[in-house]
Amino acid sequence: RTYNNVQYLKNNVTGDIDVHPTEKALVVYYEVEASILGEAGNARHEEKKECQKIIRLRSLNASTDVSALARKVVEECKIIHPSKLAEVEHLLLYLQNRKKPSSKFVTKVDILPMTEKIRGSTLILHLARNPDNLEELLHNETVLGALARVLREDWKHSVELATTIIYVFFCFSSFSQFHGLITHYKIGVLCMNIIEHELKKYDLWQDELEKKKDPENQSLRKEYEKTLKKYQSLLVKQEQLLRVAFYLLLNLSEDTRTELKMRNKNIVHLLVKSLERDNEELLVLVVSFLKKLSIFLENKNDMAEMDTVEKLACLVPCEQEDLMNVTLRLLLNLSFDTGLRTKMVHVGLLPKLTALLGNDTYKHVAMRILYHISVDDKSKSMFAYTDCIPQLIQMLFEHGEERMDNELISFCINLAANKTNAQIICEGNGLKMLMKRALKLKDPLLMKMIRNISQHDGPLKQLFIDYVGDLAAQIKQEGDEEFVIECLGTMANLTIPDLDWELLLKEYNLVPYLKDHLKPGSAEDDLILEVVIMIGTVSMDDSCAVMLAKSGIIPALIELLNAQQEDDEFVCQIIYVFYQMVFHQATRDVIIKDTQAPAYLIDLMHDKNLEIRQVCDNTLDIIAEYDEEWGKKIQSEKFRWHNSQWLEMVESRQMEDAEPYLYGNDPDALEQPDLFYSTGLSPDFYSQFHSQNGDFNAW
Repeated sequence: RTYNNVQYLKNNVTGDIDVHPTEKALVVYYEVEASILGEAGNARHEEKKECQKIIRLRSLNASTDVSALARKVVEECKIIHPSKLAEVEHLLLYLQNRKKPSSKFVTKVDILPMTEKIRGSTLILHLARNPDNLEELLHNETVLGALARVLREDWKHSVELATTIIYVFFCFSSFSQFHGLITHYKIGVLCMNIIEHELKKYDLWQDELEKKKDPENQSLRKEYEKTLKKYQSLLVKQEQLLRVAFYLLLNLSEDTRTELKMRNKNIVHLLVKSLERDNEELLVLVVSFLKKLSIFLENKNDMAEMDTVEKLACLVPCEQEDLMNVTLRLLLNLSFDTGLRTKMVHVGLLPKLTALLGNDTYKHVAMRILYHISVDDKSKSMFAYTDCIPQLIQMLFEHGEERMDNELISFCINLAANKTNAQIICEGNGLKMLMKRALKLKDPLLMKMIRNISQHDGPLKQLFIDYVGDLAAQIKQEGDEEFVIECLGTMANLTIPDLDWELLLKEYNLVPYLKDHLKPGSAEDDLILEVVIMIGTVSMDDSCAVMLAKSGIIPALIELLNAQQEDDEFVCQIIYVFYQMVFHQATRDVIIKDTQAPAYLIDLMHDKNLEIRQVCDNTLDIIAEYDEEWGKKIQSEKFRWHNSQWLEMVESRQMEDAEPYLYGNDPDALEQPDLFYSTGLSPDFYSQFHSQNGDFNAW
């Protein structure tokens, strides 16, 4: 439209539709958006105004056709969208059946001064705080409708009035059977709007105070102190309002559908923003609400996008026990997320949580959070810079002969996987005490921790020389298979040159045990796998390798290889045993001449698993170097493989279409000798081979 040569655009946006509290009428709430347009049609100035329209329905009575009346209302009232027809019909039906108000008190509520509204709502609050009165108030729709309308219209004018009325509805929200009433009056949506407005107001107060904060300017300093007192008084009232509004929303979120609506209206943002406050009662409520929301992935992701962890870190530690407890439990929920765990380390929570291990009230939840952090390899090393490990070791030894908490031992197992942590654990008599306890209690989890320590190269492995006999003795005993697995795994980690494996095998007669446990089905797969790994470690010793080869272990390994050919871990470890044995002359001859191990290795040299291929290649290279006949077979297989790969590539092309582009745009491509030998083999290799072996074709 154009008015006085100025173009403007007007738009009506329909909001809520409600019934009039006293009359037979509908109240339509809508928003008018007005824009002044520039010459190019772009908006130069925009304004929004909230309005309401009352549609009086004097002809409405018990015999009125509500459906027809609803259609007429929607047709004649242009600000009501046709999609609202069902809602209008529902409200008309409600008006048709509503009892006539018994009092004229509420009909004049609009013209009452603010103090009278506050006084009246306070009297209603006194009634609502007694649960016995809620049922009676529920039937007085006039009072509740008036309260809802006054809250909707006047909440910006009086924080005290808004707090009082929300408190009335909060009393109803404490009982799930009254949640429908609160939903009917749309109090939940209104509360979220009020909270958002108050949080913005808080930011403005902070900015205003910051501008007046100048300690050198005397006049500004006096003005700042005056403003600060006013601000503190307003803050108390505002936080009371926020607390009762959040509490009402928390009660309503009992229904997950309502909670989803809150999430869509950004409840997580409002709660995280409120973590900046100092009011402990408000903080307990806010953190409790966040904890409830955090069990859903979408809410957790919303928290991850904001500075939630940073703000929670400021609350740890705190003197208020309830706030401390709920904060730790929220952090525990968030610690299931890898990114948030990393953030907890970055904001300095690790030493704070470690300090709580000495507090009986908080140590269990603190340990769970720390356990989650210890899962990440990058974070494990950070524990070395706290006093966490000495505290954990002390806790281990305080248990006596009792079974340790799974959380405690699992935490220790994770930490022991880091070399620096393992060194701290073993300081003094640490390893000796752990071994003594593990062997006495036959505790597989404690032995798993010891096994993790044994995997680190350097001085740590040397510490285990004094205990190999004890570990070997445990292997032969009938007992807990899980404990035996950990003992075997610990011994298999001890790749120590100074260790006399031959003497150990003979003294404890371990060779028959190892051979018997290579048979498929002789034990659980985990135990058999540890036996294979143990054989690989022992085979590093020349005399031990000979002893094992003479015992017939190699055919047993081949039989196991056939049985477990689909298990990459088994295949890789068995091939590693072959790799160790071909290093020694005596066992190399047994492998090459008396078994079919090289043939199996040739079959596996093109396996899809990279580690298996690498071990195979290294083993076959050694065999080819020491045995001419197998060397020819290996080279032939390599050539056959590369040739077949080339043929497959060529055949996959549509030669008639792609031939001009087969070698790219380089005209000299066909002159490059390495074109057909991308794996590193070139014609020079084959000419050299010909000169050594005579006729190339005979090969």
